[in-house]
Amino acid sequence: MSNDDINPVIVVLISGSGSNLQALIDAIAKREIEGTISAVISNRNDVLGLKRAQKAGIKTHVVDHKNYAQREIFDAQLIHQIDQYEPDLIVLAGFMRILTPDFVRRYEGKMLNIHPSLLPKYPGLHTHQRALENGDTEHGATVHFVTSELDSGPNIIQAKVPVLKQDTPDTLSVRVQEQEHIIYPIAVKWYVEGRLQMIDQQAMLDEEQLPESGLLLSSNQTLH
Repeated sequence: MSNDDINPVIVVLISGSGSNLQALIDAIAKREIEGTISAVISNRNDVLGLKRAQKAGIKTHVVDHKNYAQREIFDAQLIHQIDQYEPDLIVLAGFMRILTPDFVRRYEGKMLNIHPSLLPKYPGLHTHQRALENGDTEHGATVHFVTSELDSGPNIIQAKVPVLKQDTPDTLSVRVQEQEHIIYPIAVKWYVEGRLQMIDQQAMLDEEQLPESGLLLSSNQTLH
């Protein structure tokens, strides 16, 4: 993408409540992100995220993975749906499907994901429980580019939260999710402004390589 793009097109993939989708909708409404979410696609029917999108006047589609016997067939249908919108950016916002290498290659460099851990710690599921079981003193969330290896694309930005003695997976999840709603709009803003790129499997911001962890959000940072 270049800075000459007047109104970048974003497609968001979801599987559930869509709280990160809502954070992006709100940031766009405030003109903090100059872009348009043209479609929200879910692999599940009747999830709250679809209602959030419809309330915001965004087109919604369901590509139900249960209707496809093979992952490759599901991904092909998903590609068909996405490509109707010719997106500049694809945002995975709680999209709970492992994507095939062919799908990832098609959109590599313009697909972002958010993960509830300080990657490379705890790829996959049950991250809050794992952090507690290991006695971690801090936990958090990471926005990263999507590559073929699960939760292993180059990191863009992270936010940390302390792990408290009385924490449960649920209480820890709430605090991590609050940070997700801050850092995901920041990463999307950088991308649609043409500042953020993936080059040779490295995340680059303003033509500078980001550290392996990505940038760390400070406690008083906002979208800029």
